[in-house]
Amino acid sequence: QVQLVESGGGLVQAGGSLRLSCAASGRTFSNYAIGWFRQAPGKEREFVAGISWSGGSTRYADSVKGRFTISRDNAKNTVFLQMNSLKPEDTAVYYCGRAPRGATPNRNEYDYWGQGTQVTVSS
Repeated sequence: QVQLVESGGGLVQAGGSLRLSCAASGRTFSNYAIGWFRQAPGKEREFVAGISWSGGSTRYADSVKGRFTISRDNAKNTVFLQMNSLKPEDTAVYYCGRAPRGATPNRNEYDYWGQGTQVTVSS
């Protein structure tokens, strides 16, 4: 059974930073790409960032490029999302998901999801 657990969310002022973590169970964690998505009230879940199994390849949504950085530590079964220069429009529940075929922006390609962590950015 695979479990993903997000943490690190909270309330921050615009311009501030947060670091999200996605901790995974299972010894095969390092075999899979991981993606971060977010969902704001009344909106669809949207891709934020993704990272390959090795960490050697990353991709970002245009809305977060230059502000967010995704990384991973396979020894700790954890993927991170460093979020800087946060804006009110970044407010959402953030989810991590496992991507068996690469960190695609298509959420239907993910087979396991965490429960999410709330990020609220005040203006």
